[in-house]
Amino acid sequence: MIGIKSIASYVPVEGVDNYAQGAKFAKDQEFILGKIGSTFLPRKDAGQETSDLCVEAVKALFAANPSLVPESIDALIVVTQNGDEEGLPHTAAIVQDKLGLPTHVAAFDISLGCSGYVYGLYAMKGFMEAAGLKNGLLITADPYSKIVDPQDRNTTMLFGDAATVTWMGEGAQWQLGKAKFGTDGGGAAHLKVSDGVFFMNGRQVFNFALLKVPAHLHELLAESQLAPADIDLFCIHQGSAAIVDAVARRFEDDPDKFVKDMVETGNTVSSSIPLLLEKHVLGSRHQRVALSGFGVGLSWGSAIIERND
Repeated sequence: MIGIKSIASYVPVEGVDNYAQGAKFAKDQEFILGKIGSTFLPRKDAGQETSDLCVEAVKALFAANPSLVPESIDALIVVTQNGDEEGLPHTAAIVQDKLGLPTHVAAFDISLGCSGYVYGLYAMKGFMEAAGLKNGLLITADPYSKIVDPQDRNTTMLFGDAATVTWMGEGAQWQLGKAKFGTDGGGAAHLKVSDGVFFMNGRQVFNFALLKVPAHLHELLAESQLAPADIDLFCIHQGSAAIVDAVARRFEDDPDKFVKDMVETGNTVSSSIPLLLEKHVLGSRHQRVALSGFGVGLSWGSAIIERND
C-alpha cells in the first residue's frame, strides 16, 4: 500500500522579528509567544516564486534519499492557493519543468489551505493506487507573504513562508489509516482574498477550530475503535499557540500529546503538519499519530497514521 516514506522541507532563513512587529501594534512579548506562538516569521525572497520554494524542498528530499531519482517520479501534487504569478499555469507543471522530472509525470495542484495536507495525502494515495504509480511527491507551499497586508494586525503576526515535500510510495514505514473530512462553505467569508489582500476574521476562525476540531478528532477515534490514550502524538495545524492550546485542553487526559512547534516558523498553512511530522514523528519510535488540518473554506480533515515495522 502507498504510504509516507520520507519528508523534507525548505524554510527561508530570512524573515521578520515578530517581537518587533508586535511592538508596532502594542502587543508585548508575552502575547506574541503565548497567544501567537511565533517569535520569528520566515519570508521568501522577493525574487522567489512559490515553485522555487517547492524546488528547494524537493532538492532536500533527493539529497536525503539517494535512491530516489528524478526519473522515478510519476506523480506530483502541489497544495497551494498562492501559486506562481497569476496561478495559471498550475504550479505543479512549473515545478516539473524546474526539477527536470520526466514528462510522463502526472502533475496537478490542489487548491486548499490549512486542511490541504491531510486532503493531499489521501488524494495522492488514491490516485497512485488507482493508476498503479510507484513514486509520488506531495508538495505543500503557500507563501502568505504574497497576500498578507503588513499593516493588518490580524494577519501579519501569524504567517510564515515554507515548503515541504512528502515522498509517497510502496513499502513505506508510515501507513495511512482512517480519515474524516468536512466542509462548510457558509464560513467562506471568514478567510478570503479580495483585490489581492488576505482577510481573516480571527474570532470566527478561532471559534470554528474549537467547535470542529476536538469533536472531529473524537469522532475519528471512536470510528477507529481507539481512545486518546492509544495515540502517541496529535499533530494538528499550527494556526496559533492559542488555537493549539485550546484544542489540547479538550483532551483533558492527554493535552501534552499535542505538539506545539511554531516559534521559528509561524503559521505555514498547509506546510505546518508535515513540518511537525518531519521533526517529531519520522525517525521516532511513535506508533500511532493523529493529524488534523483546518482553515480556508471552511474546510477540515483529520486522519490517523500508523507505523508499519
